[in-house]
Amino acid sequence: MSEFEDDYLDNHYIHRSNWLRAAVLGANDGILSTASLAIGVAAASDFREPVILATVAGLVAGALSMAAGEYVSVSSQTDIEQADIERERQELEEMPEIELLRLAEIYEKRGLKNQTALTVAKELTEKDALAAHVRDELGISEMSKANPIQAAFASGAAFTVGGVLPLLVTLFLPLKSMEYSLYGFAILFLIILGGLSAKTGGSSIGKAVIRITFWGTVAMGLTALVGYLFGVSLN
Repeated sequence: MSEFEDDYLDNHYIHRSNWLRAAVLGANDGILSTASLAIGVAAASDFREPVILATVAGLVAGALSMAAGEYVSVSSQTDIEQADIERERQELEEMPEIELLRLAEIYEKRGLKNQTALTVAKELTEKDALAAHVRDELGISEMSKANPIQAAFASGAAFTVGGVLPLLVTLFLPLKSMEYSLYGFAILFLIILGGLSAKTGGSSIGKAVIRITFWGTVAMGLTALVGYLFGVSLN
């Protein structure tokens, strides 16, 4: 990619979508999972130690699970992409004329005249037939290609960062009002996360904050309810 293209993409955000999605999902899950778990235990306990232990266990297990799950799911996506590319390669070898017409039809549907579409398809086929079909028929580009390692690292690291925040609350704030402290700080963390993710992705900050705050409140509220309903004293 040329320097001009790099500068041009600086004004757009689609090239950040893969790692940003994994990072936001990881951080959001880290905050919500550990805060919700801590709230549920705090609602049923009169001591700090069980709350801290449950939060640490949830943080470690969640980060590893998130990274592993992201790696497996994105690897599956990559396998599907590679299988489709290989299938397309075989079709180009076995029926190049039909594939050429199929490519021309795609361009025609996008607005080009019949002859122009055919000319474009021929020229792109002469340059790199497989690349043209992968991009325009399968919809796979370099920016949209899945990267399992990148996604797993971003998701696991983000979960850890997000999960550490509620853990700090359980360590240092008064036990008496722990549930409310966890909820308040978790909402604050989620608002900050929503704002940062929206700004990084170039989308509406207000919409992101409302969405993430609403579902965070629902998750933590239901967990606290479970803690109160099964309010067994954890000694």
